[in-house]
Amino acid sequence: MTDSEKLNLIISEIQGLKTDMQGMKSEIQDMKSDMQGMKSEIQDMKSDMQDMKQRITNIETSVADMKLTLENEIRVNIQRVAEGHLDLSRNLHEALKIDNEKEMLAIRVSVLETEMRRIKTRLDIA
Repeated sequence: MTDSEKLNLIISEIQGLKTDMQGMKSEIQDMKSDMQGMKSEIQDMKSDMQDMKQRITNIETSVADMKLTLENEIRVNIQRVAEGHLDLSRNLHEALKIDNEKEMLAIRVSVLETEMRRIKTRLDIA
């Protein structure tokens, strides 16, 4: 092999290496672009996570407020309504008791009237 053939062989090898290097450079650029995209997506995910944390904190605050309202207001008001209902029930029971007494008196009057008629009838006969 002559010097010129050797030189041509070296040049062709260098050309092949140069082509390979260009391909690698292009692939590295693509990887760099992909990495930038991933970095952007990770930033978006971080932002979304921060938003979710804030929303969860707001929900926890709302739940705590609801618990306080339930304990301090609703339970107390339900107890008041229940006590009022109990008083109404007692008043109704007392009112019905008086009605029962009236009915018993009406029955007694009716019995007495019947007995009075019998006595009158016997006196007229005798």
